[in-house]
Amino acid sequence: MQVPLLDLKKQYQPLRERIRAKMDEVADSQYFILGPEVEGLEREVCAFTGAGHAIGVSSGTDAELAILMALGVGPGDAVVTTPYTFFATAGCVGRLGARILFVDIEPETYNISPEKLRACLEAHRGERIKAIIPVHLFGQSCRMDEILALAAAHGAPVIEDGAQALGAEYPGPHGAAKCGAMGEFGFYSFFPSKNLGAFGDGGMIVCRDAAMAAKIRSLRNHGMEQRYYHHMVGGNFRLDAMQAAILRIKLPHLDEWSAMRRTNAARYRKLFCEAGLGKIVLPAEAYAGAGAANHHIYNQFVIRAPRRDELLAHLAAKGIGHAVYYPVPLHRQDCFAHLGYREGDFPEAEKAARETVALPIYPELTAEQQSAVVGAIADFFG
Repeated sequence: MQVPLLDLKKQYQPLRERIRAKMDEVADSQYFILGPEVEGLEREVCAFTGAGHAIGVSSGTDAELAILMALGVGPGDAVVTTPYTFFATAGCVGRLGARILFVDIEPETYNISPEKLRACLEAHRGERIKAIIPVHLFGQSCRMDEILALAAAHGAPVIEDGAQALGAEYPGPHGAAKCGAMGEFGFYSFFPSKNLGAFGDGGMIVCRDAAMAAKIRSLRNHGMEQRYYHHMVGGNFRLDAMQAAILRIKLPHLDEWSAMRRTNAARYRKLFCEAGLGKIVLPAEAYAGAGAANHHIYNQFVIRAPRRDELLAHLAAKGIGHAVYYPVPLHRQDCFAHLGYREGDFPEAEKAARETVALPIYPELTAEQQSAVVGAIADFFG
C-alpha cells in the first residue's frame, strides 16, 4: 500500500466549497494585501492563543526576521537558539549580522535543553545577548518555566519559534498556556504542510507589548506608518488577504485536527508494541496527563531507528512516505562554518540527525495506512 507523508487533498475536500466561495469573495473585493481579512485573522489568533497582539506577515521566516529587526539585532549582538531546527531559525539571525550561540537539545523531546542553556548564558555573560529563541519542535512545548526564568535573569527577551506548534499547550504553574504566547514574542508559520496551512506562504507574530506591536506593523510595510513616510527601514512582510481568508476557515478546526493526530499517535504506539518493535524509540509525550489537552499536536511523528538510512531506502521502495527533520544540524552547515563549531560540539543534535525519521501522522490517516507503515518497518527489521 502506498502511504503519503502528507495528503492535503483529504483536508481540503470537506472545506472546498466554503474555501472556494471565500476566494471568490476576496477576488470580488479586489482587496488582496492586508485589509479586513488579515485584521480578522489577527483578532482570531489573539483569541486562540491568548496573546495580546497579533501581526500577520508573509511567512514564518519573515515573522522571525521582523521581530529581530524590531529588537535592533545586528553586528555585535548575539542570539541563542538550537542547532536542531529548520534553517530559518538561525538564518534570520545570521542575515542581520549577529552571532549565533547554539545550545544542544534534550534527547527525549528534541527541544532546547534548559540546563545547557544555563551553561551557555553563564559562559557568555559579558556579551550582548539580544534574544533567546526556543523552538517548540514537532508540536511539543519546550520547558518554558525554566527558559523564561533564565531569560529574565540575564535580561534577554524570549522569542518563541512556534512554527510547528500553533495550538500546542504547556502546563505551566497558572494552567495550560499556548506555545508562542508565553515569551515576549512568538511566531508561527502557515506553510501548507503545517498543522494550520495556507495555500502558499504566510506567518503570524504575537507579542505582549503594544508599542512593539505597532513597530512590527510598520516594519512589515517598509517602515511606513503614514503612506510614503518612512521612520525606519522595514521590509515587504505583508500577509495576503487570500491566505488570511483561507486560514480563517481552517482555524476553528485546528483543535479537532490536533486531537486526530494524537489519536493516530496512540494507534502507532499500539501497533509498534504489537509488532515487537522495541528497538524503535517513539516520540516522548513530556506533558501527557499534566492538565494540557493539546500537550502535543504532532506536527511530525518522529521516531529513532537503528540503521536509519537503510530503513529510509526500504520505506521508499515500499511506497511509505517519510522525511528526515533534520539531516544536518545547523552548526555543521557550510554557511555557518565561520562560527567555529565542530563535529561533537552538540552531540545530541548530531545523534538525532543520524537516527530520526518522520512518519505520516496527518489527521485523515487511516488505521489501514498506519498498519501498512508499521508493517513495512517490521519487515525491514525482520
